[in-house]
Amino acid sequence: MMTRIQKTLAALAIGGSALAAGAPAFAQAAAPQAPAAAAAPAPMLTIRQVYDKMEAAGYRNISEIERSSKHGYEVKAYDPQGQRVKLRVDPQSGAVTRSRFDD
Repeated sequence: MMTRIQKTLAALAIGGSALAAGAPAFAQAAAPQAPAAAAAPAPMLTIRQVYDKMEAAGYRNISEIERSSKHGYEVKAYDPQGQRVKLRVDPQSGAVTRSRFDD
């Protein structure tokens, strides 16, 4: 016959081995995931979307929109005050990152 202590130890041993067998599966399921925002950058705007954003911001007579590997988009247009400008535009947001007068 098993004593009370032996039964308790046997139950703990069986339970412990069952937990150990299930631990790797639990650890995999509970592994933290990378944030979705860090996984992939926002998609690049199309030339048409950049054009629409520049018009909405008050730029007129937009004559040129070029993709630049270094600066996103480069745009030639007239600003709301009527000055000819060359702009650098963020390729994901469409925000103007630099504006200078164009010769």
